[in-house]
Amino acid sequence: MGIVEAILLTVITAATPLVLAAIGELVTERSGVLNLGVEGMMVMGAAGAFIATQATGSPYIGILAGIAFGALFSLLFGFLTLTLVTNQVATGLALTILGLGVSSMIAEPYLGQSGIKLPQIVFPVLSDIPFLGAVLFKQDLIFYLSIALVAGVNWFLFKSRAGLKLRSVGDSHSSAHALGINVIRTRYLAVMFGGACAGLAGAQLSLVYTPQWVENMSAGRGWIALALVVFASWRPWRIVAGGYLFGAVSISQLYAQAYGVAIPSQFLSALPYLATIVVLILISHNRRMTLINTPAALGKPFVPDR
Repeated sequence: MGIVEAILLTVITAATPLVLAAIGELVTERSGVLNLGVEGMMVMGAAGAFIATQATGSPYIGILAGIAFGALFSLLFGFLTLTLVTNQVATGLALTILGLGVSSMIAEPYLGQSGIKLPQIVFPVLSDIPFLGAVLFKQDLIFYLSIALVAGVNWFLFKSRAGLKLRSVGDSHSSAHALGINVIRTRYLAVMFGGACAGLAGAQLSLVYTPQWVENMSAGRGWIALALVVFASWRPWRIVAGGYLFGAVSISQLYAQAYGVAIPSQFLSALPYLATIVVLILISHNRRMTLINTPAALGKPFVPDR
């Protein structure tokens, strides 16, 4: 049971930043905006959280700093794409490169320093439950925030009037504007929420996953989060399943090497990204087959469900 607990705890730690970044990007894309700058916002959040924690000695202030850095960086993306109407794809890619460079510059004095790890929250009695206690009731604050955010986003999108407005903006911004919805403001708020979640994901990397500053410590997780949104079909709870699946693939390399599996380490390190490509290919294939087999494609009349 001990080794199973250790594996699950490692998977949770690896999956949490993916879930956070993906749930923020899901809201952004639901508003009709594609932000490819998730990687840059994550690494900026990681740098901001680590610097603030080292300066104040409080990892909780570091969390707030990580959220702020991610939100402010996303605000720059929003200004460029929503106000100046630049190309979203090009702007997102540019901000990713910018984030990697700026984070390395501002956090350079902290390179190699040991950080302050975010403490665990221990629930009395519940934490003593065999197996489940250590896995679910002895976790850090960011883990619980990730689950709360998924539940909150699910309720917001499908149960609230504001969520309906956001989805209407994403589905047809011209129709939403005709109904009196402020499209630009809605998209600004969605973009900033996505940036805040990416910043929180970055804070988890520098305060929990690896409590120190390492250049480019997001290591492609922002791109995996983007693929995870597609994998989840823009559904919040599927983000959790996909995030933990990708998290398990990410840490499999560590346990494979620890047990002396005769597989090149370079291949094991590439597994998370290979899994991402495979998943995207399968999704694309399934959608293509669905379109081919629709009644319209087969020349048959469409009869709605009653």
